[in-house]
Amino acid sequence: MRILYTIWQWTWGIVQNLAGFVLFLRHLDSPRYNYKGAVVTVWHSKSSMTLGMFVFLTDDPACFYSDMRSCCSDEEIGKMILVHEYGHTIQSLIFGPLYIFVVGIPSVLWSFLPGCAKKREREGLSYFDFFCERNANALGEAVTGEKSMGRAKSDM
Repeated sequence: MRILYTIWQWTWGIVQNLAGFVLFLRHLDSPRYNYKGAVVTVWHSKSSMTLGMFVFLTDDPACFYSDMRSCCSDEEIGKMILVHEYGHTIQSLIFGPLYIFVVGIPSVLWSFLPGCAKKREREGLSYFDFFCERNANALGEAVTGEKSMGRAKSDM
């Protein structure tokens, strides 16, 4: 199954995988491991992201989720973020070359635009309430059988 996953990523998802591979090469000195066929790089960044089968996982998983520290360890939060990010690798398989437009750009805008942050705060929304983030949680949980971020509220 992992062979099919890899072939599919490098054909249908070639655009985001090439971008992910370039970013991977820029972080060769960072710790990395394999997770269900995905290449996970633990990088020194406050946020995590996924490009095709390349997952870039924050080295500070609880930095934006201080409310979760009361119920979960940093390791558990990191694992839930990983399941969420793995969901994005599945979206890459589904959307192929459209992934950047359907998931990537909307996700970045939802995360970093000040107007979106104000909307989340004003309406009591979680970052994971946005359609592509909610879907990544659902796909990650369905494929791995593990818990993702759910509706965790971020401090962003």
